[in-house]
Amino acid sequence: MRLRHRRALVLIAVTTLASTAAAPVQASPRPPTPEKVPVATGYGGAVATVDLDATKVGLEVLRKGGNAVDAAVAAAATLGVTEPFSAGIGGGGFFVYYSARDRRVYTIDGREAAPMTMGETAFVDPATGLPYAFQEARVSGIAAGVPGTLATWEKALRKWGTTDLGDALRPAAKVADRGFTVDSTFRTQISDNAAAFGQFSSTSELYLPGGLPPEAGTVFRNPDLAATYRLIAKQGTGVFYRGAVARDIVDTVQHPPVADVPVGTWAYPIRPGTMALSDLARYQVRTPSPTRVSYRGYDVYGMPTPSSGGQSVGEALNILEQTDLSALTRTGALHQYLEASALAFADRNRFVGDHTPRPLLEQLLSDGFAKERACLINPAQALVKPVAPGEPDGAYGGCAAGAPSPAVTEGQSTTNLTVADRWGNVVEYTLTIEQTGGNGMVVPGRGFLLNNEMTDFNFTPTQGSAADPNLPGPGKRPRSSMAPTIVLADGRPFLAVGTPGGSTIITTVLQILVNRLDLGMTLPEAVAAARATQRNTAAVLGEAEFAPEIPGLAALGHTFAASPEIGAATGIEFLSHGRFLAAAEPVRRGGGSAGVVWPVAGS
Repeated sequence: MRLRHRRALVLIAVTTLASTAAAPVQASPRPPTPEKVPVATGYGGAVATVDLDATKVGLEVLRKGGNAVDAAVAAAATLGVTEPFSAGIGGGGFFVYYSARDRRVYTIDGREAAPMTMGETAFVDPATGLPYAFQEARVSGIAAGVPGTLATWEKALRKWGTTDLGDALRPAAKVADRGFTVDSTFRTQISDNAAAFGQFSSTSELYLPGGLPPEAGTVFRNPDLAATYRLIAKQGTGVFYRGAVARDIVDTVQHPPVADVPVGTWAYPIRPGTMALSDLARYQVRTPSPTRVSYRGYDVYGMPTPSSGGQSVGEALNILEQTDLSALTRTGALHQYLEASALAFADRNRFVGDHTPRPLLEQLLSDGFAKERACLINPAQALVKPVAPGEPDGAYGGCAAGAPSPAVTEGQSTTNLTVADRWGNVVEYTLTIEQTGGNGMVVPGRGFLLNNEMTDFNFTPTQGSAADPNLPGPGKRPRSSMAPTIVLADGRPFLAVGTPGGSTIITTVLQILVNRLDLGMTLPEAVAAARATQRNTAAVLGEAEFAPEIPGLAALGHTFAASPEIGAATGIEFLSHGRFLAAAEPVRRGGGSAGVVWPVAGS
């Protein structure tokens, strides 16, 4: 099987050389491409992603009459090419959809699932009884969960799309074949992963040709991924979950493709995993009801478990609604935001996991519970962190809290896209392979990285004598912080927003909503504004641009530590008279790309 793949790669490379005189996979400089535009206003539909190619693909689908779901899947498949260290068919995600036809919000849970052989001690070294170091766990077969991204795309298209998966994959396959221009972010992500990538022959051949990352400004091609997309387009997702691709995934997990001569050194053994063909064949997406809270007259919909995004964003909004933020000073409003975030994270860590009962989730999102939590906030003094979780028991009225529980965070790398069409349908979609570069293993001959999503489980119990909701288990899905969010006003779309960033996703989405709904910012201003994240930790992490806010907050007892970058959001707002405002990051992660089908002059 792998020999045939290598021959296929050689043939594709030879054909490419003959037609373009470029070196295999990546090489030659390309003429300058249009720069990313972070803000666009206009008609006919809108797309916002972190990548120009993905946004262009999504807009082209809309121009040809496709709907938001068609465009979202095509754009996501393209991000699997151009943002391969953050997302792709080796990973999973959460898809939130507003249907203009029935004015309802739906979700698809495409989170990766644990193999049926995975137990609670999967990340504990049997030789020592201690948990593995994170990087030892991450760069291993143990870390890879059964991917859910392809199943998500297929489900979304069958339920709400107007095209099929094959058509949705073709634009991305073209991008993978013809290549795209390497930017500094792409090169840096490879450089940062060079030690891990260099341990595997398949990964180093693709991303470290000659032992070095491709130079910025050169063209990167991935013919193996193009061929994989076309194979799936022809044979359907069965080839991925039960056929030839499934066999290659399992072989990679069980027998990692360790290079005979690695590029660089790695401090840990490369441990195999136990994923089996039956695990892939068993995988199914879920379609749970979204979370919903009412906030200052808006209906805010998000993702339920195994994501904690809907719970944490929703609970924090319920807490914040107890105070009129617009009547406070900016320092006072930010203080409330940080305290509400810490309280919501305390409850997330204690109660939220794959098997959280829905009635418990609804209690966490109840107004009564929020009032009980909000009464702990002192406008003049920050709470000592970590704060204790509350008691979502249905009997509310005091300020009682239990014993503090430690903070739990997760990897930073994910990607997000937002799409709306001329009929008023909306997609907010966050997808990931967890850590930047996933588990470091490209499936040989297939061109995509596997995820390390299983490391989102807690390696050992974190809740003292209480049950930990996020320990590994057979078939279980690890807790996520992905928070794709759709906001309705009078039953119709007003705003959709999402972001990557691990557990900072929750605070980034929350801060954007507060900026837009409470503090008078436009959506582009809300996305661009300096960020700080409080996840029930001793220190608030703040970007450099947040520095002017620190003295006032420090006077209230908040402590700070630096973070180079928090999130990389995208969003779309529905304006009057059928106009769309699409917004992406102006700077973070190299800047995002926003576009509309028919731009308004000057946008």
